[in-house]
Amino acid sequence: MLANSLIELDRAHLIHPVSSYRGHEALCVRVLKSAKGATVTDASGKQLVDGFAGLWCVNAGYGHDSIVEAAARQMRELPYATAYFDLGSEPAIRLASELADRAPGDLNHVYFTLGGSDAIDSTIRFVRYYWNAKGEPQRDQFISIEQGYHGSSVVGAGLTALPAFHAGFGIPFEWQHKIPSPYPYRNPVGEDGNAIIAASLGALKAKIEAIGPERVAAFYAEPIQGSGGVIVPPKGWIKALRELCREYGILFIADEVITGFGRTGPLFACTDEDIVPDFMTTAKGLTSGYVPMGAVFMADHVYDVIADSAGNSAVGHGYTYSAHPVSAAVALEVLKLYEDGLLENGIKAGARLMAGLTDLSDHPLVGDVRGRGMLAAVELVTDKQKKTPLPASAMPARRVFDRAWDNGLIIRAFAHGVLGYAPPLCCTDSDIDAIIERTRRTLDQTLADPDVRRAMA
Repeated sequence: MLANSLIELDRAHLIHPVSSYRGHEALCVRVLKSAKGATVTDASGKQLVDGFAGLWCVNAGYGHDSIVEAAARQMRELPYATAYFDLGSEPAIRLASELADRAPGDLNHVYFTLGGSDAIDSTIRFVRYYWNAKGEPQRDQFISIEQGYHGSSVVGAGLTALPAFHAGFGIPFEWQHKIPSPYPYRNPVGEDGNAIIAASLGALKAKIEAIGPERVAAFYAEPIQGSGGVIVPPKGWIKALRELCREYGILFIADEVITGFGRTGPLFACTDEDIVPDFMTTAKGLTSGYVPMGAVFMADHVYDVIADSAGNSAVGHGYTYSAHPVSAAVALEVLKLYEDGLLENGIKAGARLMAGLTDLSDHPLVGDVRGRGMLAAVELVTDKQKKTPLPASAMPARRVFDRAWDNGLIIRAFAHGVLGYAPPLCCTDSDIDAIIERTRRTLDQTLADPDVRRAMA
């Protein structure tokens, strides 16, 4: 009775993100009730392995009492503190210091946001301020990558290059430009890493020259493209692009909202790639999704230009909940858990995940298996030689997700037939094995789908 009541209340009042509103009303909500470790339980008592860590974010896993206690302790002592008026709180100050100590290179300054989208928005504002302060206001053009995702705020969604985030919203803006994705599985130059790097460098250089090098402000890249289908570039790709931006004097922003905090192995993917960006954005794993928080890391040279230009005047950018003490207290505890064994376990679990998914390569529908650490994808095709995607009539995003759910597994099913995986770092061997076994069962059921069978005929 309670579940039915919640379904009706949800249908009547709650607007869901990135959802077909009428479609959701017809399907109705699946109510989640509780969670522990890598397992979630819905309102009917059904248990599922969460192979997607909520929305790429519950990196530490569910049900850590120490995180709950950290939040409760801070709520009792100081539930809110503004960072305006030169005020602050101990958790936020300590968190900024701890993050700066662990960040690549000279990313020594941290601005806290509520999540990834407003972290990206903040970089856009800081970048514009920086170039104005440098006396180069004409540098107002921004470049990102096709199939990239940089949030769903007004300007961030324009840097995002996924059609659903543009349709009906009047974006991208004319100052937002794109270059092709590296996408090894479907890259016109083939899957050779050196060829892909050369093609991306050529595309970025051509775009910069077409716009005018003196006009380009910044370039945005994810170490691994998440929402575009977990696209894993070859090693050395992001470093090569970072160096090209340096040659042109263009600010380089690494978007680590998904890859940060152990998702690919190390605390930050930039460390693994041996790059130091001018800005780095994070969120999701920063608090393991327990409370909202994001962070913009800013390099010393950028901070100094902005600070020196402003002098005694305020830099007019801020949020009410920036540097929230409860979120900061949670993030400090989560960071401790990462370094007390979760990062190490995530590396071990990630190796098992990739090995298990790779074993699925012999399935008739599996065209590609890719990933790094606890971030992976399986791309489904109806013809392995031609790399033919599943037909739209097979409704991959809906039907594959539903089959996996019925099999006790939560994954991300993309509309073009890519299955996304981002399990919590706390996963045990049995959790990973369950993800693999339930994926294979889901693939077998998808193979039996009449729309899929017709496409393969």
